[in-house]
Amino acid sequence: MSRLSRRAFLRRVGTGLGMAAVAPSIVPDTVMGAGEVASPSERVTCAIMGCGNRGPRVMQHFLRQSDVQWLAACDCRQDRLDRARKQVNTHYKNEDCAGYLDFRDLFARPDLDAVLIATGARWHAVGSIYAARAGKDIYSEKPISLTLAEGRALVDTCDRLGTIYQAGYQRHSVDSFRFAVECAQQQRLGRLKEIICNFWECPPIKATPPIPVPDGFGYDMWLGTTPWHPFTWGRVNGWRYVWDTGGGMVDGMGCHWTDLAQWANQTEHTGPVKAEVLEVEWAPRESLCEVPVSCRVALTYADGVRCIMESKGKFEDRYIRFVGTDGWIQVDDATNLVTCRPQSLLKARGVSAKGWGDPGDHVRNFLEGVKTRRRTVCHPEAAHRTMSLCHLTNIALRLGRTLHWDPSKEEFAGDPEANTMRSRAIRPPWRI
Repeated sequence: MSRLSRRAFLRRVGTGLGMAAVAPSIVPDTVMGAGEVASPSERVTCAIMGCGNRGPRVMQHFLRQSDVQWLAACDCRQDRLDRARKQVNTHYKNEDCAGYLDFRDLFARPDLDAVLIATGARWHAVGSIYAARAGKDIYSEKPISLTLAEGRALVDTCDRLGTIYQAGYQRHSVDSFRFAVECAQQQRLGRLKEIICNFWECPPIKATPPIPVPDGFGYDMWLGTTPWHPFTWGRVNGWRYVWDTGGGMVDGMGCHWTDLAQWANQTEHTGPVKAEVLEVEWAPRESLCEVPVSCRVALTYADGVRCIMESKGKFEDRYIRFVGTDGWIQVDDATNLVTCRPQSLLKARGVSAKGWGDPGDHVRNFLEGVKTRRRTVCHPEAAHRTMSLCHLTNIALRLGRTLHWDPSKEEFAGDPEANTMRSRAIRPPWRI
């Protein structure tokens, strides 16, 4: 289907109307402001849900694309919403960017093709499911889900509705990482044995006292599906380190590495069969941080390849290393430096200055998917399987024991306690 005919089709399905009752909207050139733009029929109309730190940075890369028209921004915090609208309006040199405090009002727009979801992790899967049901294509930041059940529901929803979806594992589209994966896949390292995924330790998070919800902060919407707690800035700013709303650096950064690990091992539609805790250090009891400060967990595949999830060291020291029987190759994330043994491997590498911070090619892959209806490089199934490694790691850490996983059934073998942790209660009125 073409992009516009698909939009009309999904609207018809959602409302029960016949095709004759629905006409695709064409937006005139004048709304785009100055600069070179694509024709109206070739544009992808977009909006952002979640205007905190990451979202506006990624949105800027969308705005650089000549065939993107940005319509709106949505956030439950008025200050962040205002900043995002200003960013869009400054780009187009007009005042046309609409603002929404409730994403349901945004998703109801019939002229919206795609949405960038860049909230906290608690909304990534659930927001994506609501967007897909509304007929929108999705670029979602990571971590793409809080639980295994959310991830599977996301895949099933996108598959059922024909949604184009891209997970924000942008390293998948960066030259240095692609080269390292290629070396592993083509056995230039010999037979692949181990993938070391190193990311930094979790910082200590201080608890802060409850206070009244600040003006302009839609706290109930911020909480979303997660349990209600009194408002504290420690919990809000440290959401990544509380189990209700995050999974620490294991899923915050680890999912970038597990995406590459799955790709290199050619296991994008399956996963490991065992999770074994090798080391773990928990935060002091007085800390708000519930996730491990540091850890080391081995995920073993059926073919014997091990993926080592290693939360140790400083932010600037993070890396991924692929180890084979005849050598290894490593990419340092902060510098984009590629090192290897033997060094002769580097002769095959094309040089690119792009590093992890440039998601431009990843964005482009998504936009081409929206237009052609071809699946993206980080499509729902691959994205969910990538995230599953992080969930397996965290469940093993929380239970403190080795777990045996059946990736085909997506369940733990003979372990009712672990299986209950595949999902969580969802606070009404939300659902997946």
